Amino acid sequence: MSNASQAWNIAMHINKGSAGALVSVNHDGEKTTVNKIPLVNAAGSEREQVFIGVAADGAAIQMDANSQAIKHHDTFVAESYVPYAYPHFDGDTHWYSYDGDKETGEDRQACPTGGAPMLVVRNNGEGAEIVKMICLGRGHHVVAFSAPTKTDASIPKLAFVSNLLDGNIVVLGNDPTDAEHYLQVIKTIDLCEIDKEKSGEHSTSNNAFPHGMAFSPLTGKVYSLNNGYASIVAIDPASLEIDARLQMKKSSNLLLSADGRYLIGKGADRKRDPEHVTGYISVVDVMSGNTEVTLELPDIYPSTYRFNRDGSKLYVTTAATGKGTQRDNLKMDLLQVYDTSALPAIKLIKEVKVGVADCGRRPLAYIASNDRPDRLFIPNPTDGTLTVLDGATDEVLETIDIDEGNANEITFSFWDGEVFGS
Repeated sequence: MSNASQAWNIAMHINKGSAGALVSVNHDGEKTTVNKIPLVNAAGSEREQVFIGVAADGAAIQMDANSQAIKHHDTFVAESYVPYAYPHFDGDTHWYSYDGDKETGEDRQACPTGGAPMLVVRNNGEGAEIVKMICLGRGHHVVAFSAPTKTDASIPKLAFVSNLLDGNIVVLGNDPTDAEHYLQVIKTIDLCEIDKEKSGEHSTSNNAFPHGMAFSPLTGKVYSLNNGYASIVAIDPASLEIDARLQMKKSSNLLLSADGRYLIGKGADRKRDPEHVTGYISVVDVMSGNTEVTLELPDIYPSTYRFNRDGSKLYVTTAATGKGTQRDNLKMDLLQVYDTSALPAIKLIKEVKVGVADCGRRPLAYIASNDRPDRLFIPNPTDGTLTVLDGATDEVLETIDIDEGNANEITFSFWDGEVFGS
């Protein structure tokens, strides 16, 4: 295989608390180079600039929070707000989630009347253009998209956005050809389960804490994890009604298998043993509603996870949680690789030694292409390094110095459509 086929580029935001840095790493087939975009300080508030992504030419794409003007910059505002990105499967549209204030879950600058927004941005081939900023509910948002499938062309194109602190899901039209309903709120789905509320009464601001959502082309349903209730609701995009409830204990997120049949949950127990954290991976069959497998992971906090290209392997990153002895006993320097080729069976087949993530979240990213080798990227925030693996063998190819270390979090840029992950 030629050197050109092995070339890749990936960009990351490094969060240092009140400020951050933007780094791009390029491999030309022979050597790897690291480019740090020069930093400047914000003239006003932290949210004066919002980070959108990194352009093909290496420029920082930033939005002015007041004017909503998007520009490409040769410098990066260190205090920029960095929302989580949810690329739409059309490859051109990106949805960005604002969490709002840590205590209230509201962003009064973007949404003066309350709540926190989703920002929808389109990559028009020449740059970024705002489609719409939509004020929704409070707290972190997760997004899933329904669309017609090969077996059911009648499924509507919709966006389902969960509001963590409100305990509901807002449904928006997501068909650009339907001008009347596109990005308009069609319905708000209340997730309250009265028997699981301490008050025993219905509340529009409840303890469902939805976090994790996926659309299955196999069933044509949207599945949302109600983290606070240890349950999953199945929503019919046609009726916008909840038509089934499944159990998923000890999970804080949701991932869908490539065939659309299995929901993979991951979570951790910090209460059972004061000296040890126990991580969990669960597999739920959406056809039967049963939890088929639950794996216990001693001294592992599973941070983020993703399937490889064909769904035959599941990658799980490790990071930190808990305090005291629990935290001291955690394994924070591993990437776990699971065989998922015969789900619901799932088996740990490899643990790869990477760098340390003594922080709450360690994402992963990968580049998968038919004309070049798959590459997997694991950031090591505490060490200030990036580990690159061969996606076929899961062998470490190189570890690259990208920062001084002790970062709170590292976030990948998925703007160019070449990079996937979490």
